[in-house]
Amino acid sequence: MAKSYIVGNWKMNQNRHELNEFFGELEKEALEGGNFWIAPQFIHIQSCIEKTNKVPLKIGAQNCSNNDSGAFTGEVSPKSLKDLETSFVILGHSERRSIFAESDELINSKVQKVLEHKLTPILCIGETLEQREANQTMDVVLGQLSSGLKGIELDSEDSIIVAYEPVWAIGTGKTASPEQAEEVHSHIRQKLKELYPELGEQISILYGGSVKPSNIKDLLEKPNINGGLVGGASLKAQDFIALCKATI
Repeated sequence: MAKSYIVGNWKMNQNRHELNEFFGELEKEALEGGNFWIAPQFIHIQSCIEKTNKVPLKIGAQNCSNNDSGAFTGEVSPKSLKDLETSFVILGHSERRSIFAESDELINSKVQKVLEHKLTPILCIGETLEQREANQTMDVVLGQLSSGLKGIELDSEDSIIVAYEPVWAIGTGKTASPEQAEEVHSHIRQKLKELYPELGEQISILYGGSVKPSNIKDLLEKPNINGGLVGGASLKAQDFIALCKATI
């Protein structure tokens, strides 16, 4: 059975004071026994990692370059992230695809580079509202999945995580119903089993899109939803704690 995760994507939020308050709240809670991850801004990764000696979190990045080093002003090297003892990298988030025009090919090269450095890529896939209304959901989602994993071999089911995030449900307050999400997740599961016959059943598939304490349990009851990639609700310590406890 695939492992369950709660992954907080803090995006371009949290200053040092808010970060310290967040971790202070987590220190008061017993969160052992689950997989709880946070992706802060790049500038806060090291200080967050230093705080994990008191809380059972893994810290990751929200993106990275597909190059290890060189004349790429403003980019962040996956090799340097590994050197910081970062654990994972979110790749292909819809905001990277839409705002920064990242292509499937670029995302695939980033996945390969992240795996090369023994970091865990969280590959994000999802359709826009227009694509859903045009009945293109499965074509878009499975196309992004296949392209993102093109030419990639996996050592274990833990080598990669997939996150389905319908673009129309991110930050809008709208959430795909558990049934809508599970329908897409089941197709993703089938494609993963085709791509990786020995591992596909155990690769974790997270749902992302206005996940919050009030809907996480209904989502987790579905057989192919293995946790959440969480935006806004992960910024508040008590909400994040509630989400984590739902998976234990």
